[in-house]
Amino acid sequence: MIGAKDLSKQFERNVLLDTDTEGRTGRRKKSRKETFYAVDHISFEVQEGEILGILGPNGAGKTTLLRMLGSLMQPTDGSVYIKDSGGNLITDPVEQKRNIGYLSGNTKLYHRLSVREMLMGMAQIYGIEKTAANERIEKISEILDMGSFLDNRIERLSTGQTQRASISRTLIHSPGIYIFDEPTLGLDILSADAIVSFMKSQKEEGKSVLYSTHYLEEAQFLCDRIIMMGSGRIICEGTPKQIMEQTSSDSLREAFHKVMKPDENRGAEQ
Repeated sequence: MIGAKDLSKQFERNVLLDTDTEGRTGRRKKSRKETFYAVDHISFEVQEGEILGILGPNGAGKTTLLRMLGSLMQPTDGSVYIKDSGGNLITDPVEQKRNIGYLSGNTKLYHRLSVREMLMGMAQIYGIEKTAANERIEKISEILDMGSFLDNRIERLSTGQTQRASISRTLIHSPGIYIFDEPTLGLDILSADAIVSFMKSQKEEGKSVLYSTHYLEEAQFLCDRIIMMGSGRIICEGTPKQIMEQTSSDSLREAFHKVMKPDENRGAEQ
């Protein structure tokens, strides 16, 4: 199980100022620095055997949130906590990372290695014995339907095959928590279906799965719960059915538009 308590991340940005206040023809642009919250004091938990979808428009803070949950970015305030199957807090940073399989939208793989060679290298990093690693690789290949390209060099794979290879490296140490940032983005139907099936299988094994997506129909079908984010905040939370009922909507897509419109208006007023 993984959770966030009052989690926030603050950044600094430049804001352009127009200094042409006296009607001069020549405009000079100056800027000032201001701070803003990409993630603004968020709290939630993801239970074992649960899939939580993180939805929101571009710039809502989804990737920043997932990077903090995955220990890739330090929060400005608040904390991330992980518990084992007995409900005990895991405090050791190395052990926390061992419990997480993280997939970002821009993960780079070693193109000259085969998928099998990459996975064997990852197994060595996690201290997995060779025989156990081989057994694990065969199981992962079956789960993600990679048998036809397991021994191909990564540089020769299609987009969908590369994405499955990238996901496979998050499985090698059998983590209890998966964090996926847009795992099906740009994939063909068969590749996307394989990844969706994988997420469902991990839920059935009692794993916690978090993933962000722009595919609302996919989220409606797959997620047990959904968090909708806007301007770094949680603006709606619940099961897909609950959210649709709360917004008097026939689909999650319709509910998303209804929920996001007020947030866009607030942003325009600030």
